Amino acid sequence: MPESQLKFFKHCAEILPKKERTLVPKKRRGLYVLYDQHRSNGREMYDVVYIGMTTSGFGGRLRSHEKHKGDLWTHFSVFEVWDNIRDDEIAELEGLFRHLYRRDARANNLNIQRAFKKMKKIRNNNFKKWI
Repeated sequence: MPESQLKFFKHCAEILPKKERTLVPKKRRGLYVLYDQHRSNGREMYDVVYIGMTTSGFGGRLRSHEKHKGDLWTHFSVFEVWDNIRDDEIAELEGLFRHLYRRDARANNLNIQRAFKKMKKIRNNNFKKWI
């Protein structure tokens, strides 16, 4: 049997217009990203507005974001995980990505969280103690 390309991710679709959210297959689990498109120096740019996760399906989450925050995003990406990836592993991946944005001055306020508690528990900036 051939090896998979990635350990966590089975499929991805990137930078799709919001109107294509209805085309995402049902009941797929994983991470998604919402973007706001704009032009800068003549180039199309996509600022990350929100990083989220779903353990029940992308469709419901994207529909909810369109209903409540539809004017804040124009495009999205979805990253489906393999069937053997547990829900808590999806949550850990989402926590890591959102943790990275929490001190970014350019990050949208929707995406900022106080801290990823599990990451905070393992944090140790003293490398000498990394035994």
